[in-house]
Amino acid sequence: MSFKNFKCVPKMIFGRGSFAELDNVLDTERQHADDFVVFLVDDVHQHKPLGTRVPAKAQDLTIYVNVDDEPTTAQVDALTEQVQAFNPKLPVSVVGLGGGATMDLAKAVSLMLTNPGGSAMYQGWDLIKHPAVHHIGIPTVSGTGAEASRTAVLCGPVRKLGLNSDYTVFDQIIMDSELIDGVPTDQWFYTGMDCYIHCVESLQGTYLNEFAKAFAEKSMDLCREVFLGDHPEKDDKLMMASYMGGMSIAYSQVGACHAVSYGLGYVLGYHHGIGNCLAFDVLEEFYPEGVAEFRQMMKKHNIVLPKNICKDLPDETIAKMVAVTKSMGPLWDNVYGSGWEEKVTDEMLTKLFRRI
Repeated sequence: MSFKNFKCVPKMIFGRGSFAELDNVLDTERQHADDFVVFLVDDVHQHKPLGTRVPAKAQDLTIYVNVDDEPTTAQVDALTEQVQAFNPKLPVSVVGLGGGATMDLAKAVSLMLTNPGGSAMYQGWDLIKHPAVHHIGIPTVSGTGAEASRTAVLCGPVRKLGLNSDYTVFDQIIMDSELIDGVPTDQWFYTGMDCYIHCVESLQGTYLNEFAKAFAEKSMDLCREVFLGDHPEKDDKLMMASYMGGMSIAYSQVGACHAVSYGLGYVLGYHHGIGNCLAFDVLEEFYPEGVAEFRQMMKKHNIVLPKNICKDLPDETIAKMVAVTKSMGPLWDNVYGSGWEEKVTDEMLTKLFRRI
């Protein structure tokens, strides 16, 4: 049996106000006067207080990225070219400031600056050949676990799939819960549910082990305090739940909800958080207790999911979603174990999608 040699984020700073440390962290990377940093910042922060606090120097490049749609391989390639056109030297660091999509863009750009060809070539597992440029993740919305994970999830020409590699993992993260204060309720909820669902899928999966279980159980407890208990320190708790939820799937795997959500995201363009919620709501036969608790959380925060979005879609659209979902082999292996191919039929998936 071969064991996974899992890489964790080597350096992290946690605490309210810790974003102020970013300048000091970057100073240790800057060795020469012309060393430059690339800041990829979610454009919701442009002309807002956080945007003005980005510690960019005269020689640095700040790009406000739009993540209204899921990040794509084309977007990563365009950003990489923009950095290369700005300065033929490599940056000393790439900083991603935003939610999971922005952090995934930062991870992907840091990889593509040192690996030839377009990013679609590297969608899959362990295809990256060269270490990335130093890169830093700073979440401003919590739940995806992107700050902890070894993937940068992108929609490519053929499917939605991550650049999964040890080189993808951030070199440094800064978890400042002040930054997630004031996120709109819907977005806060949908992104937080990504974390809750990570824990459900990890704990119910065939890949479960004590490493994954320890992180998932604690993360789930924190999610309950945040979404059912409305704890006064809920921002700190959600930030830690997100990190631990990401860690829980690092040594296990996600499951049916993420597989279905990838189909929805790739074909209909739903963001990952809401896509997960739409999928999870029809998966009571897979995760009965989890779905029941999720509905309790929705009720408490007055979240109303869109209904009947797939009911009347053309058969060929559903077939595309089914194909993407079915291609997620490791996820279905975590749901059913070996022989999953006999259980994950087009008919079963078509019925699921028609209920969403």
